[in-house]
Amino acid sequence: MQTPTPIRFSERMSQLPPYLFGMINKMKMERRWNGEDVIDLGMGNPVDPAPDTVIGKLCEVAQDPKTHRYPVAGGMRNLRREIARYYRRNYGVDLESEKEVICTIGSKEGISHLCLALVGPGDTVLVAAPAFPIHVYAAVIAGASVIRVPISSEEAFLERITSMCESLTPAPRLLMLNYPHNPTGALASKAFFTRIVYLARRYGFMVVNDFAYARVTFDGYIAPSFLEVPGAMDVGVEFGSFSKSYNMAGWRVGYCVGNPEIIEGLGKIKGYYDYGIFSPIQIAGIVAMRDCEDDIAAQARLYQSRRDVMCEGLKRMGWPVEKPKAGMFVWVRIPEPWCRMGSVKFAVEMMERANVAVTPGAGFGEEGDGFLRLALVENENRIRQGLRQMRRVLGEMEKGRSDG
Repeated sequence: MQTPTPIRFSERMSQLPPYLFGMINKMKMERRWNGEDVIDLGMGNPVDPAPDTVIGKLCEVAQDPKTHRYPVAGGMRNLRREIARYYRRNYGVDLESEKEVICTIGSKEGISHLCLALVGPGDTVLVAAPAFPIHVYAAVIAGASVIRVPISSEEAFLERITSMCESLTPAPRLLMLNYPHNPTGALASKAFFTRIVYLARRYGFMVVNDFAYARVTFDGYIAPSFLEVPGAMDVGVEFGSFSKSYNMAGWRVGYCVGNPEIIEGLGKIKGYYDYGIFSPIQIAGIVAMRDCEDDIAAQARLYQSRRDVMCEGLKRMGWPVEKPKAGMFVWVRIPEPWCRMGSVKFAVEMMERANVAVTPGAGFGEEGDGFLRLALVENENRIRQGLRQMRRVLGEMEKGRSDG
């Protein structure tokens, strides 16, 4: 009997840690399959429906067999035009839709493929941390080295970037930003972006801003686009998504806009990897951008109301929390003595004992351990119930510590 050929993965696989988000999601689904009611404060997976007009257009267009063929890889011309109009209308940015706009299968796919186009072995990528995993591991998979730059004040962040550019040889090739920030909900100012453009020109690095939470802002705050800053088009691009603003997460449609050479490089890579987005989804995306401004505002108000319920509930539990200005999460430090458990063990305890899914901060890097990211996707009553269940389990754990 022949010995089976051993399976050998590439070296890059050894650089990919277990995907914590996948682990938590698997635990949640297994418990739901067993009939348990798990309250999901973990994954940023919208449960609110997409706008009726968008759903209607999808169903209408999908009836046409011609739309079942391979789509245009870089996005339909009319969708790219609509994205350009959206940027002009909301940010005063003029984009040439043929060269400065490309559609992606969500921003996660686009960022992954863009890193293959921009960086490789010997290159260094700077990533704002804590970081959504793809912002780090897209560069790692492409073969680049990653240096995580903790976000605190804008000035401290800019000083760290400057220091690294002056001390590293060769200088960093790419800076990965994510504002509004996931997981913390922090916003960037135009002055911050202006300084980033200055540094990019001075030290010769490119910039990518993941703008997925662009329109999910609270308390009157408005998130600026990186491309609003003069010179930004010369040094970088910005990714957007239909997932959050229009509740189209599972539809997998996003876009990248900005520097035409970078857009061209992304298009070349994507030409080898995929055939683009199902045509009816693209047409529905046109309707979303053209007709659903009121839906965006209504969804942001809904998230703000849930944010307030979440933060008030946490404060009643004695947890220190600051209301985020944007996004669909609350980023909160686990108080003592529970912080000593680490965020992963804490999240597992909440799943197993409280039937509440939470995302451990460690999933965003070592800077995030000791924190939780709590999603605002459940309705207000479910959020209150989830916090009650957590508080009950913490009481039981406290009693166990006292008895021990």
